[in-house]
Amino acid sequence: MDAIALLKQQHREVEELFEKFEKASEGKGEQVLMDLFARIADNLAAHATIEEKLFYPSVYVGPTADKLQEAVEEHLAAKRVIADLLDMDPADAQFKAKMKVLKELVEHHVEEEEKQLFKDVKKLLSKDELASIGEQLEVMFNELIQTEPRMQVPRETGEAAPLA
Repeated sequence: MDAIALLKQQHREVEELFEKFEKASEGKGEQVLMDLFARIADNLAAHATIEEKLFYPSVYVGPTADKLQEAVEEHLAAKRVIADLLDMDPADAQFKAKMKVLKELVEHHVEEEEKQLFKDVKKLLSKDELASIGEQLEVMFNELIQTEPRMQVPRETGEAAPLA
């Protein structure tokens, strides 16, 4: 799968998890909410890591550089909200509010990536390059998702990830 197709697929998966969380917020138990939050946070943490370590550095040239600087700042904002949520209980009055903020941050980030960044990347890289990067992204994501990557997030909230 090419890199952009893989990242878009991951975006859709997280959107579905946010929808499940919103539905569960209407009366399901705290454990269901906590489980959904954990899945969302793990997916976002692993996704951000593969973008920051593999995808962004491979496309950090010319017209994408400014967009990537903004993207890692958006990742940082989302990580800070995730770190806050890790210290909270779903029964906390602010938990659902913070989840809504996280969803909005992610939606904004996804929209910018899909409407602009990915189009620029398609002009920069060949299909073979995108396929090769996609393979690397998939392998790293599959390894990370097994390790509760959300638990690393609090260590990543000091500053945006370096791109070079």
